[in-house]
Amino acid sequence: MTKDKKLLEVVSDKIRLRHYSYQTEKSYIGWIKRYIFFHNKKHPKDMGKIEIEEFLTHLAVEKKVAPSTQNQAFNALLFLYEQVLEISIKNENIQALRAKKKIHIPVVLTQEEVAIVIHNMKGTYKLMLSLMYGCGLRMKELLNLRIKDIDFGFDKVYIFDSKSQADRTLPLPNKIKEDLKLHIDDVLRLHTQDLDNNYGLVKLPYGLDRKYPNANKEFKWQYLFPMSKISKDPRSDIKMRFHVLDKTFGRNIKQAVDRSHINKKISSHTFRHSYATHLLQNRVDIRSIQELLGHKALTTTMIYTHVVKELSKDNIKSPLDF
Repeated sequence: MTKDKKLLEVVSDKIRLRHYSYQTEKSYIGWIKRYIFFHNKKHPKDMGKIEIEEFLTHLAVEKKVAPSTQNQAFNALLFLYEQVLEISIKNENIQALRAKKKIHIPVVLTQEEVAIVIHNMKGTYKLMLSLMYGCGLRMKELLNLRIKDIDFGFDKVYIFDSKSQADRTLPLPNKIKEDLKLHIDDVLRLHTQDLDNNYGLVKLPYGLDRKYPNANKEFKWQYLFPMSKISKDPRSDIKMRFHVLDKTFGRNIKQAVDRSHINKKISSHTFRHSYATHLLQNRVDIRSIQELLGHKALTTTMIYTHVVKELSKDNIKSPLDF
């Protein structure tokens, strides 16, 4: 086994120890590999500030990556040096040429357009999109929902360990309450069938399966929107039922948008943008919207005040209409 292979194994171990997602693990390892190959397979411990700056500048100038992509690459290298190699680079003042950040106003849909797209969704995906828009959820938050996170008694949706690392509750939309109950009945039947077939396991967060050995078979821990097929956990090779894949859900959204004939650039996140904008238009205060969205900083939420301002320029006419 090569030195690089051993290094990447250590990186994986460190990432899993900190409970990072599998997607983050793949991403970090990918960036570390690219960094090593960019410098002709030189070992990272024999490189430092200059090599990091060269690599990040290459991404910005030659590859023309987005600022978020460059930041992701830097975070991967920061993790490598600080957590794996135990070499501090935080005070090295990395001076790479930064990728230019574009300032843009997010695309939003009208409430009528949202309704049209939801109408053109099919099956469980229609319920998923309704819940995503109705609660302003991120894609990851929607897919990671468990049965226990829906509280019909208090009409709440619980979001745990979201991007902001702060748990929060959201109002459960009454319009889909009965549909959700019927859906959960279907998931229970599926889970019961899995148990009868010696399956029924689900991946638990933060190693709770070691603390509570039988919890990974309990219905309350099952994903709210499970995949239709059993699959293997890429880390443990254990067969279990995961949640619907983001690519699958995204593809179904795109198909519904195509059927809706709405000529806007629409992604799953557009419905979160639309949720926040519609709340503002209905005079919900910006601080409440910040809490509902799970934003750490109010400045992040303030973008929606600019959206509403742009959409409210009804009294300004084009000279062509004078």
